[in-house]
Amino acid sequence: MSSDDRNAKEIAYWNGAGGQRWLAAARTHDALLAPVAGLLLERAAARPGEVVLDIGCGYGAVSIALARQVAPDGHVLGVDVSAALLERARQLLPPGLPLSFVLGDATVHAFEPARADLLFSRFGVMFFADPGRSFANMRAGLRAGARVAFACWREPRANPWLMLPLQQAYQHVPPLPEAGPEDPGQFSFASERRVRGILEGAGFNAVKFEPLELSFDLAEGRGLDAAVETSVSIGPVGRALDSQPPALRAAAAASIRAALARYQVGEKVELPGAAWIVTALNP
Repeated sequence: MSSDDRNAKEIAYWNGAGGQRWLAAARTHDALLAPVAGLLLERAAARPGEVVLDIGCGYGAVSIALARQVAPDGHVLGVDVSAALLERARQLLPPGLPLSFVLGDATVHAFEPARADLLFSRFGVMFFADPGRSFANMRAGLRAGARVAFACWREPRANPWLMLPLQQAYQHVPPLPEAGPEDPGQFSFASERRVRGILEGAGFNAVKFEPLELSFDLAEGRGLDAAVETSVSIGPVGRALDSQPPALRAAAAASIRAALARYQVGEKVELPGAAWIVTALNP
């Protein structure tokens, strides 16, 4: 796989602990993100016969939904840097769907020029070291008039469902290296001004931001223990607990449990979150 050297750290992570943890919690991820995925698919409005680039496709759950929308004559290309996630994607691929996957870094991947009708991503475009270069390269694979639709997280303080458990974990384990607001990571596209500048600088226009106010049931209706299990397996908490000894992991989980208990109503543990749906056009 050719890649931008500046993406090496993220590529290593998604081919290591990050990818394995994502696979282990695949069902939980899909359930939690289903409301966002549904709205994003609606805004993207893929149509039969269209060609779609799904960036950061992971194990292909949303790629499959897109392929069903463009079938039988369209095609979806799922692109990801994680060999493990793509292996699972190929295992899950229903026969006959117009969908293929490629191991690639979208910053430098040689997309077929001027072919695709839609550039799509569910939380997969926030991890580029040079997003301006990445979007310019992806734009080369789009025809004139093609659409862009992706979801990204807003600022950390608007996402207690991720940050509250992390704050509790930090009582017991060392903090993750401090990242700047524009460093690759979950929240690097939180700034509307920054993202607009990236897209317009890459040549896109008609850039629009739709704010989503969300509520995430970390328990999925299964009680407090399930909420704790979800919290320690996804997002920054999972990364912070990587390679920590069992005693510290257990202590962090206990603190997270105590904090989440304040949000428990019946078998649900709901915390707020916030995201953007960003759309644009290729002139």
